Amino acid sequence: MPDTIRSNVAPTPSPQSLTIMLWLVATGFFMQTLDSTIVNTALPAMARSLGEAPLRMQGVVIAYSLTMATVIPFSGWLADKLGTRHVFFSAILIFTIGSLLCANAHTLMQLVIYRVVQGVGGAMLLPVGRLALLRVVPAERYLSAMSFVAIPGLIGPLIGPTLGGWIVQIASWHWIFLINVPVGVIGCIATRLFMTDSRNPSTAPFDLAGYLLLAVGMIALTISLDGLADLGLQHAIVLVLLVLSMACFVAYGLHAVRVAQPIFSLDLFKIHTFSVGLLGNLFARIGSGAMPYLLPLLLQISLGYSAFQAGLMMLPVAAAGMLSKRIVTSLIMKRGYRKVLMVNTVLVGLTMASFSLTSAEQPLWLRLVQLAFFGGVNSIQFTAMNTLTLKDLGTGGASSGNSLFSLVQMLSMSLGVTIAGAVLATFTGILPRVTATNSLPAFHATFLCVGIITAASAWIFAQLGPEIRAVNTKKTDPSEAH
Repeated sequence: MPDTIRSNVAPTPSPQSLTIMLWLVATGFFMQTLDSTIVNTALPAMARSLGEAPLRMQGVVIAYSLTMATVIPFSGWLADKLGTRHVFFSAILIFTIGSLLCANAHTLMQLVIYRVVQGVGGAMLLPVGRLALLRVVPAERYLSAMSFVAIPGLIGPLIGPTLGGWIVQIASWHWIFLINVPVGVIGCIATRLFMTDSRNPSTAPFDLAGYLLLAVGMIALTISLDGLADLGLQHAIVLVLLVLSMACFVAYGLHAVRVAQPIFSLDLFKIHTFSVGLLGNLFARIGSGAMPYLLPLLLQISLGYSAFQAGLMMLPVAAAGMLSKRIVTSLIMKRGYRKVLMVNTVLVGLTMASFSLTSAEQPLWLRLVQLAFFGGVNSIQFTAMNTLTLKDLGTGGASSGNSLFSLVQMLSMSLGVTIAGAVLATFTGILPRVTATNSLPAFHATFLCVGIITAASAWIFAQLGPEIRAVNTKKTDPSEAH
């Protein structure tokens, strides 16, 4: 995606309009990130309502995150062409309509389709809102503005599981989506009244061929991984989809070398820290993306927790994650990125694997400590990987690098849930001790596999030089720090 040219700025809004714009973008980011986790604790309730097995509900999560990954690269170009106000208004409207449709879904297939609609709107909320602020906020205030926008986006995933469980307990799962509707209506009105409309007349033509290659590759890869376990696809179809996805990614590489302005330039991978950080994010985040899906299911299906109780058990993860961020910078300065990420990635993987020892007899205090420790090391992992990936992007690569990084984050979340769901379904079918009332052995095996995948990705960070230590925050967008 071409870099934003700051000279194409909109007229400076009044202080009141600027404040409302900040709240609009922050609220949009909050809605987007909240809906990536709020459904996790509600999946068993949704399954009962829709007449589905709880372990076959991963499509509800995958549809949202995969759609986000697919649409993100297109959003910035669309805002440049059509104007930030029009596209941001459309994003809120589509997200709100998608939420209303989700609340009225009567089958799992309908819910998955409506989550795709919701994901299309959600994917445009942050990139377009950030672009709108970039065009009107004075340069000296941009960092503080982005920090303000980032805070709700960080809070959304933290409170999502607990809020989802609470809503299910006091009302029904439908209200998880219905709460977005009044917020969306107010957002649409405020966008029309207060958001400035800016566009970039010199926007280069969109790399449609490159975009389609990436989109088809991501969708084919996800469907193939989910095909055997959940969709019931034949082995031959799964194999064809895997080959198609690999062919699309290779074709994009050849395409990006040939065209003048590809959607993502391969020159970005000449930056060693970016390429290692991006690949590390892709594979290490598979486990981290699987855990928010697996943990609420484990607690509710195998250990008998209510949705609200399962949501409350996620609070130690969130609290420890927030506390651990205080030590990351000093840790990297002392030990360097290579050592911190290698050791911490293995720790994250071992902690995930430790959930294979979970039992109904496990003391509550020990379970809370286990969850908190996972939250702490997982937060260190995110912060270290993110700052590594973005630290050496120059001004010329900041926009496309950030966009590619956002895509990889959402894709890895989708792959994490896809792989976890497929592995869980496989072990449910092949382990002799697993029954309808005893799914714990299948969960044990799944956590072990997810932990091994994560720990193995430490090898990627071993390619870093030991001298890479400084945390360069001036090129890191605070809204991407989660």
